[in-house]
Amino acid sequence: MTTTALFHLAFPVNDLEAARRFYGGLIGCAEGRSSANWIDFNFYGHQLVAHLAPEECGHVATSTVDGHQVPARHFGAIIPRGEWEALANRLRAAGIQFVIEPYIRFKGEPGEQATMFFLDPSGNALEFKSFADLGQVFAK
Repeated sequence: MTTTALFHLAFPVNDLEAARRFYGGLIGCAEGRSSANWIDFNFYGHQLVAHLAPEECGHVATSTVDGHQVPARHFGAIIPRGEWEALANRLRAAGIQFVIEPYIRFKGEPGEQATMFFLDPSGNALEFKSFADLGQVFAK
C-alpha cells in the first residue's frame, strides 16, 4: 500500500510545560496550535498532540523483541542514521535514561535497524529507528 497520508497521534501528558521542553526543545519538534489543555507538535511532518491527562500517563506492559523488553505501547519515528545518532547523543547529554540503549537490532537479518527506547517526562515510551535501507522497513 502506498500513501501520502500523514498521521495524527494524540497522547496524554501530566505537564504541558515539561512536554513543551521535551518535544519542542530536546526532540526539536516545532510547536503548532495550543491551548491550556493541549499542544500540537510537528513530529517529523506529522501531527503529534500532547493532551493534559495525567491519569492516562505511563506504560506498564512489555513484549520481548530481540532479547529486550519493549514497551508494548509506544510511538516514534524512523529517521536517517545521522539524525538518529545526533538524537541519541542529545538524549545522553541531557541525562535521559534509556529503556533500551541505542543499538543495532536484527543485525545481519532482514529488517536490520538502529533502535532506541526512552520515556518522555510523563512516562510515554518512544522508539526511534534508523534503517540503512528504507526498503527493509517491512522486510521478512
